[in-house]
Amino acid sequence: MEIRQYEIFLLNLDPTVGSEMKKVRPCVVISPNEMNRYLQTVVIAPITSSSKPYPTRVEITLEEIKGWIVLDQIRSVDRIRIIRSLGRLTEKEIDKVKSVIRETYVD
Repeated sequence: MEIRQYEIFLLNLDPTVGSEMKKVRPCVVISPNEMNRYLQTVVIAPITSSSKPYPTRVEITLEEIKGWIVLDQIRSVDRIRIIRSLGRLTEKEIDKVKSVIRETYVD
């Protein structure tokens, strides 16, 4: 299966520990395509349907449902966790994700 940056996949995140986001949920692939081609793991950010407006959350619409990309819970997962593809972020959503990642992790 080809996995591309900024695609949304349904993943099984269990088992987890502590405050990590749990269960089967949509996630956005954050890792670049070069990594996705050659590694067995992908870097993802989970999506939640309920969130407060934290600066590390990016609001999106997926299949007419509002959700938030949780960029404060980025993690690497094995491809075996991927269930199926759900779509892709819009260009506007991608720009916002990049901006929040820069503000949070780079600047």
